[in-house]
Amino acid sequence: MEKNKFQVFRDKLYNNVSKVIVGKEDKINNIIIAFICSGHVLLEDVPGLGKTKLSRALAKSLNCTYKRIQFTPDLLPSDLTGVYFYDQKSGEFEFRKGPLLSQFVLADEINRATPRTQSALLECMEERQITVEGNTIKLNKPFFVIGTQNPIEQFGTFPLPEAQLDRFFMRISLGYPKYEEEIGIMNRFIENEPLDTLESVITIEEIQYVQNNYVKVHVSDEIKRYILDIITETRNYKGIEAGCSPRGTLNLMKGSQACAAISGRDYVIPEDVKAMAIPILSHRISISNGLDSVDAIIENILNTVKTPMEQV
Repeated sequence: MEKNKFQVFRDKLYNNVSKVIVGKEDKINNIIIAFICSGHVLLEDVPGLGKTKLSRALAKSLNCTYKRIQFTPDLLPSDLTGVYFYDQKSGEFEFRKGPLLSQFVLADEINRATPRTQSALLECMEERQITVEGNTIKLNKPFFVIGTQNPIEQFGTFPLPEAQLDRFFMRISLGYPKYEEEIGIMNRFIENEPLDTLESVITIEEIQYVQNNYVKVHVSDEIKRYILDIITETRNYKGIEAGCSPRGTLNLMKGSQACAAISGRDYVIPEDVKAMAIPILSHRISISNGLDSVDAIIENILNTVKTPMEQV
């Protein structure tokens, strides 16, 4: 494994996206890690914080085909996957592709669609294929979904159940920009739209390399036990109704491997696990009413569980 290729991949991608998005380096890093792991991201934020611009900037930088889907209550699964229609000229049925046949998909306000349509999308995310009238069609590689939802406005929405939330590799909130960052946003967009001139900086070969080789990052037995100790604590923590599933365990390990890789290491350290714990585990935990936020609970668990160095 060539460690420098991961750092070059991260630096080229972040530097290009930062021409559009001001600040948010840690959030963009997390999305890059999810992409390397072939996972998908759920962005929870109020409107207007740059979710669409961020997704378009990433797609352009990666030279991926891009589609944005506005989820509404009347959206049907076939609107996502595509349909067969009868062509009177040829006398045959032809397939009209839906937006899921793109490489990079923004599922905007995913919680406004009905559970049936939500399930159609999430099945594609997991299986990397769609089935239309009995015909199975493999999705393009890479295939990456960013789903968004407004955590405040719940009127007219269909909240994602825990089983569907678990299909997302990470949940991230961009949050409001800092004061000076927002000054930078005004300066950057006062005359031009940086997205219009943004060019791709990543090749398909670079994407294939990082997605195929991050798994070669070494995870010691001590780190594996450390990850599992954290997961086990989410299942035993007082006030947590449902802890993390084994999928959460695997995703935390994979995310830690990718985090180590873009940091220039071919081995995982506890700091990688800690950095990935909240974005990868927070949406996989159900808590009782009245408890602290999920993020605060995970922070408390990280402070409680001993790291491998402390056990020596």
